[in-house]
Amino acid sequence: MEDCIFCKIVKNEIPSIKIYEDDKVFAFADINPILEGHTLIIPKNHAADIWEITPEDLTAIHIASKKIASAIQKALNPDGIALLQLNGRGVNQVVMHYHLHLVPHIKGGADLPITNWEIIPGDMEVIQKTAGKIAGCL
Repeated sequence: MEDCIFCKIVKNEIPSIKIYEDDKVFAFADINPILEGHTLIIPKNHAADIWEITPEDLTAIHIASKKIASAIQKALNPDGIALLQLNGRGVNQVVMHYHLHLVPHIKGGADLPITNWEIIPGDMEVIQKTAGKIAGCL
């Protein structure tokens, strides 16, 4: 896609701080990191979101995430790592090119709001009805 910033990064038209690359994916340091070590993994083929990405590219992203998470563990010794992936403007996807965030948490560092929420029991009738709708579409 011509105007996609991540496609331009893959084509080396825009500079990035490369962390990893193979034939299907490209990973680079987020220039607006949530915490130290925040890394983005993108498919080289443009896909806006989970609904557009091919199964092969999705698999490649997650195989690469395992390698990169292991490298982050060795390099930074985090006490945890969050893998976050947003789809659509309604959940604040800003760049419309599928990407997976790897955000390590260093002990004593700031909390990640995405990993800290209050557990409130749901309405089991509603949960069951919704699950049935989803399962029925499979």
